[in-house]
Amino acid sequence: MSRSDILLESGTNEFEVVEFYVDEENTETGNVSRTYYGMNVAKVLEIIRLPELTDMPDASHPSVMGAFDLRSEIVPLIDLSQWVGKKLQKTGVLKVIVTEFNQVITSFLVSGVTRIYRLSWNEVKAPNIQLSSLTSNSITGIVRLEGKIVFLLDLEKIVAKLNEQTVVNTTVSSEMKKELEGTSYKAVIADDSTMARNMVFQLLTDNGFEVHQFENGKTAWEYLEEVKAKVTNEGANLKDLVNIAILDIEMPLMDGHHLTRKIKEDPILKSIPIMLCSSIITESLYHKGVSVGADAQISKAKIGELIEKAMDLLRKG
Repeated sequence: MSRSDILLESGTNEFEVVEFYVDEENTETGNVSRTYYGMNVAKVLEIIRLPELTDMPDASHPSVMGAFDLRSEIVPLIDLSQWVGKKLQKTGVLKVIVTEFNQVITSFLVSGVTRIYRLSWNEVKAPNIQLSSLTSNSITGIVRLEGKIVFLLDLEKIVAKLNEQTVVNTTVSSEMKKELEGTSYKAVIADDSTMARNMVFQLLTDNGFEVHQFENGKTAWEYLEEVKAKVTNEGANLKDLVNIAILDIEMPLMDGHHLTRKIKEDPILKSIPIMLCSSIITESLYHKGVSVGADAQISKAKIGELIEKAMDLLRKG
């Protein structure tokens, strides 16, 4: 199964999710329990059978099973069952989901793949605090599909945990620091990943920004509606309240593309510069951000360039 073009119209708050499952056998009773998971199709390159593996010396985590050659690309394989604390039942034809996000190709071993669903982000619920803590914050959303509970995985966090020695350079130049001295820019950020949101928050606040942060596009939009009310009803200056919005794309309730379109279609808010910061910004998906009016786009793999790109937008304003 290869990735085909995603024909969803940009900004409709829809996405496609591939549903897969992990079967775990209870060694005492012999019963098999099945847990369903999902990931955005935009991150899936292809789905293949388990290939022949080569051991990886000094693997960073026991869930790393090895690596295989995929058209001259050496791809690491992660046993997803071990990562989520389950013991995979190794019967039947196991599947490997090959993914690409943040400019990195990785693969995940699962028991099987069912089908692809087209959903609205309105259908995706954010996990509560208890569920997040029980799953080590590896779940970004929950959705019910045909009577099943399906957990949407935070793949970025999993891969980041497996590469903790990778250091992202977030140092800004001395010229940029000088330009930022004495400024008081106000940023709105929205990202459902706690890890990513905290990284962007820290980067901005370290460089003098005042930040309002939100876990999804819906709560960010509600805040912006409050801003709009202050401008229209109280005569406030929009630039005194918000100077830039930095948005993830994949978020429960309202995604970044849909939020961008709502902002850019609003007569009061449309002047706010918008930067999309996401793991799924690639050459093939870049046009989606352009079509909804995003002023800039950056991959989370290049988050060290965020301040520079933000200042490019602010200078134009």
